[in-house]
Amino acid sequence: MELKEYPDAEMMMMDIADLLASELRTCLVSHDHASLAVPGGTTPGPIFDSLCATRLDWDRVHVLLTDERWVPETSERSNTRLLRQRLLTDNAAAARLVPLYADAPAPEARLEELEEALRPELPLSVLLLGMGADMHTASIFPGADRLEEALHGDSLLVPMRAPGAPEPRVTLSAKVLRGAMSTHIVITGAEKRAALDEARKLPPEEAPVAAVLRDATVHWAEK
Repeated sequence: MELKEYPDAEMMMMDIADLLASELRTCLVSHDHASLAVPGGTTPGPIFDSLCATRLDWDRVHVLLTDERWVPETSERSNTRLLRQRLLTDNAAAARLVPLYADAPAPEARLEELEEALRPELPLSVLLLGMGADMHTASIFPGADRLEEALHGDSLLVPMRAPGAPEPRVTLSAKVLRGAMSTHIVITGAEKRAALDEARKLPPEEAPVAAVLRDATVHWAEK
């Protein structure tokens, strides 16, 4: 694991956006397309705001989420909605979205087709992850109902239900996350820095982010 510390979050977000763009360009030199997997939530929004204006061959970039709440895009809790508003706009409007949600009461009903759409994107070219104060990453939560499968199984996508999560989720498995060609984790604040330090001493069953730390670059700013 490499840890990069920044004097402030604004500088960090711009630096990460530049880094992701550079890695995508490098990938596109030798590949027909590049796959970029990103988290939802509020933390990566400023990264998306910078990245979407970057000039690169966005029509050859395939964008997907690391995890999604099982809600339609009309819901304000939809990560896909956030992605369309903050990343798939400006120059990046030309990118292709690989969905992690389909219209069905539960993720199990559409999981097979979502996995088939995901398969050609692997290994992920560039992966950006977040981390919660509980040391979860993507939607791989401590105490989740299918934690063992998400951490150690062969599935590409795993439906997940966890304490404190008000709706079902679907998440990329640890197998997919660990296979990424480049992995970045972005965190802010003293609480998450303390959680990161703790995760480095714990097994993935207690700190799921530990499953991907070894080959990751972690970017941190206090505020």
